Amino acid sequence: MRKYLGLFKISFQQEFVYRLNFIMWRVRNVLQILVAYFLWTTLFIGGGKIFGYDKNQILTYIFGVLIVRALVLSSRAIDVAGDINSGDLTLSLLKPINFFKYWLTRDFSTKALNLFFAFFETLFLVLVLKVPFFFQTNFSFLLPFSFSLVLAILIFFFLVLLIDMVTFWAPEMQWAGQFIFLAIITEFLSGAIFPLDILPQALQKVIYFLPFPYLIFFPVQIYLGKLALVNTLGGIMVEGFWVITLSLIVNFIWKKGLLRYEAVGR
Repeated sequence: MRKYLGLFKISFQQEFVYRLNFIMWRVRNVLQILVAYFLWTTLFIGGGKIFGYDKNQILTYIFGVLIVRALVLSSRAIDVAGDINSGDLTLSLLKPINFFKYWLTRDFSTKALNLFFAFFETLFLVLVLKVPFFFQTNFSFLLPFSFSLVLAILIFFFLVLLIDMVTFWAPEMQWAGQFIFLAIITEFLSGAIFPLDILPQALQKVIYFLPFPYLIFFPVQIYLGKLALVNTLGGIMVEGFWVITLSLIVNFIWKKGLLRYEAVGR
């Protein structure tokens, strides 16, 4: 445990090396939230409900996403693809530490920093824009919400590793694969841009078979208290299924990938 705590501290300090990248990531998230805020505020000028949400709920969803995505969608494990491509993976393999625990610990350092800034960004925007933010105080919602976040973090971690390991077979797809996965598929299907339940029912049923809705949409829905207990427990079971399934797939591909790994550059 001590070596992982040491790794966490070192990784946290390294976050400040690439300040510009971090700042641009935070600015991007804030701008995206502001666009969504002004869009939905315009739609609610006449009051009432839209897609089953009142103004308070939809604005809470938007600003809640800022915090949840900082915790779930921030990752250092995306660097694994670069390590495979450059041959630096060899250095990780030589370290007396579990490869997956190593990168998960580094992920936690990134998430801690992003969560810290996301909290104050959200607080600032809520106060400046006078957003009627809904604070959930019911422990029966907060507990499953917290548990769903932990599972969402693990799902995203294994999804990122899965995309990274494509580099074993297609090094040229390193950045293209990550961009398509992170900037397009995950953003859209996770509910980071808009609540997924505004989509047609037929499309929702298809999306719910995938792991992506459980990254952002599902945890925020629990926080808002929009899910019945049976739906909440069912969703958490689905999250658990994806964690186990993706971990097994990643381990299988990892072993196959190592057989192809040539440590080019090392």
